Amino acid sequence: MRVPLSWLREYVDLPPTETGRDVQAKLVAVGLEVETVEQIGAGLKGPLVVGKVLTIEELEGFKKPIRFCTVDVGSANGTGEPQEIVCGARNFAVGDKVVVVLPGAVLPGDFAIAARKTYGKTSHGMICSTDELGMGDDGTHGIIVLPPEHEVGTDAIELLQLVDEVLDIAVTPDRGYCLSMRGVARETAIAYGLPLRDPALLDVPAPNAYGYPVEVTDPAGCSRFTARTVVGLQPETRSPIWLQRRLQKAGMRPISLAVDVTNYVMLELGQPLHAYDRTRIDGPIGVRRAEQGEKLTTLDGIVRVLDAADLVITDNRGPIGLAGVMGGANTEIADAAEGTHTTEVVIEAAHFDAISIARTARRHKLASEGSKRFERGVDPQAAAAAAQRTVDLLVLLAGGTAEAGVTEVTAPSGPRTITMPADHPDRVAGVAYGRETVVRRLQEVGCDVYGQDELLVTAPSWRPDLNEPNDLAEEVIRLEGYENLPSTLPTPPSGRGLTDRQRLHRRVGRALAGAGYVEALNYPFTGEAVLDQLGLDADDARRRTVRLVNPLSEEEPSLRTTLLPGLLGALRRNDGRGSHDLALFETGLVFRPTGQETKPVRLPVDRRPSDEEIAGLDAALPRQPRHAAVVLAGAREQAGWWGKGRPADWADSVEAARTIAAEAGVALVVRADQHAPWHPGRCAALYVTVDGAETLFGHAGELHPRVTKELHLPERTCAMEVDLDVLEQAVDGALQAPRISTFPVATQDVALVVGQDVPAADVEQALRAGAGELLESLRLFDVFTGEQIGGGRKSLAYALRFRAADRTLTVDEATAARDAAVALAAERTGAVLRGA
Repeated sequence: MRVPLSWLREYVDLPPTETGRDVQAKLVAVGLEVETVEQIGAGLKGPLVVGKVLTIEELEGFKKPIRFCTVDVGSANGTGEPQEIVCGARNFAVGDKVVVVLPGAVLPGDFAIAARKTYGKTSHGMICSTDELGMGDDGTHGIIVLPPEHEVGTDAIELLQLVDEVLDIAVTPDRGYCLSMRGVARETAIAYGLPLRDPALLDVPAPNAYGYPVEVTDPAGCSRFTARTVVGLQPETRSPIWLQRRLQKAGMRPISLAVDVTNYVMLELGQPLHAYDRTRIDGPIGVRRAEQGEKLTTLDGIVRVLDAADLVITDNRGPIGLAGVMGGANTEIADAAEGTHTTEVVIEAAHFDAISIARTARRHKLASEGSKRFERGVDPQAAAAAAQRTVDLLVLLAGGTAEAGVTEVTAPSGPRTITMPADHPDRVAGVAYGRETVVRRLQEVGCDVYGQDELLVTAPSWRPDLNEPNDLAEEVIRLEGYENLPSTLPTPPSGRGLTDRQRLHRRVGRALAGAGYVEALNYPFTGEAVLDQLGLDADDARRRTVRLVNPLSEEEPSLRTTLLPGLLGALRRNDGRGSHDLALFETGLVFRPTGQETKPVRLPVDRRPSDEEIAGLDAALPRQPRHAAVVLAGAREQAGWWGKGRPADWADSVEAARTIAAEAGVALVVRADQHAPWHPGRCAALYVTVDGAETLFGHAGELHPRVTKELHLPERTCAMEVDLDVLEQAVDGALQAPRISTFPVATQDVALVVGQDVPAADVEQALRAGAGELLESLRLFDVFTGEQIGGGRKSLAYALRFRAADRTLTVDEATAARDAAVALAAERTGAVLRGA
């Protein structure tokens, strides 16, 4: 919400010396988020005056049309002679009143004006457009043409209100009343302790039987509908400058007088309005739910297919507007600039259900100023006043006549009352405010308060967010000042800290960061398209997703079942921005429905749910394991004076899995596998031992070339994803620190020849089992294939390190352990000692 300070002063008598920064500080203190204070017209310096175009000479021989004009600026130029100005715009004629900036002036952006020779003429100043004066968009993109009643030589800075301060307020969803000058003025008056001139306090005629007929068939969706009629509008009348400028400062574009007035009243009172051309309405106005598949062309020219849940405004022909969101093109106010005229209007001021409007706006991807206000809560009691204010302005500015008929359709409703102990804010804040302070603050926000120790509070109609004692306590606390709350550090109970699970997750993150990976946090949403791009089979469990009822994006309507889409998207974005050497990781939940979930029950809010109710809610949730994943592309080691670098490859992704397993003290078994989205020849299945059985832990390797092409990733991109919940199950007790032996190591190398199809992991596992407790480590350092060992075979060379904790091993002991390892490998895998 953009709030011009000059407009705000109409409702609150602020001290003359108060600046926008001062008001910002006061509003922030009472809980409003004032993001910026814009200085409009900063650096602007005159002379800037009203001028009258006397002559126009068309200059020829140039690439674009150029005009040499003489303009009467009165005595503003010091001579009284016409001012000669060269101008390229064509939306003005002889006799028009325009805005002229004279030499010596400075326009916004530190643009100094001086006489200069151009197009063969000397231009003494400039005829101004709205853009050059920093006024915002007026829809013309041309020279400002003023109404003829303004005198030549009048100061245009004051006339056009070019100098002002505008507060830009980020209105939170619970403070919808601050999407209006009335609401912000109320908060300002409270902050300064000054009286408020409420613009909604108007004399409003009582409803009668002569108004425009309205039929509301859905009172739950529309609890109030006020209709007023104004006839005899002068179609050529333009919005006055003061009204246009207030709209522009508030961020809206002037369109036509009738539309501008409705927008102005909406900004002033917070009540969205709509004006219909009465001659284009067929029969009574109705409010109902749409029929499935009905169509409506909205004011933006788009034909929209309506949903049965949409609330619509109708006449005898069908829908003429999306209630609370946008009107229909078939009853639009005519634009005089296009040669059509509207002389009779029906004004709609209604109150629509907030949830219904919010869902319709999102369903049609059609956010409007009206829907933004309705979905945050509009004062239902302000509709009649807003309609009256609109009527008054149309009569005053457009020469119209208000018809005597007043239509008001209302659904039965009562005030919202809340019972609260008088000391409840004291107990919430830990501050002794006292009853008098509590009552005074609640009355300042508009509540009626009765009672002594037990207060009966009636919430004001413009505050739908006040529904329980804690809401009222929050109002007292914020107005008394959050900064006045005492700061007390809580004392944590002794003997508690992170759980083993939390410690493991943190160690995994630190280990990956230490290995050179950068953490990337991604949205937990996915869509069918990216699962197709990953090449997942139709029966893949990762395709079974949980779909959101109200997704942020229709392209990603489901909760993720794998971390890879988000990480690969982050890698693609960074690669596209010039960062080609990438190593990213993420840890987070994935959502794996089993199909066995039950329908959730609505839990009570007046008491703690029972254990059975909580268990029923848990049963309705999908399985949510925590995964860790990495993605790599580009160089893993950079080249430099120290030597050549090397690109990331599948082995790096496997090593990342080993790093994670090592943090848990768990041995990792790596086997070849085929699993989407990895390359079938460069994919590893990762296993850990859980309760004595090998359990799949995850996969790692190089992505399939088709996947990298579909996702526009760098070639040879690698990835790894593992299930940390499985890793946690594999942990056998507390993590044991390694024992450091003071005795020397004995190293033995062996080269074993095995079949080409024998996995190195099986050979390694057999060697470890056969070597026994003396084996400290084992490393594969060479793989050889060639004619020397025969076709279909390969040689695997391992370095075995033996060490005892209590003695120096003899050569015979080390050799015996090596021979036992080789013997078991031969038995399990058919390995033959090379050269034997």
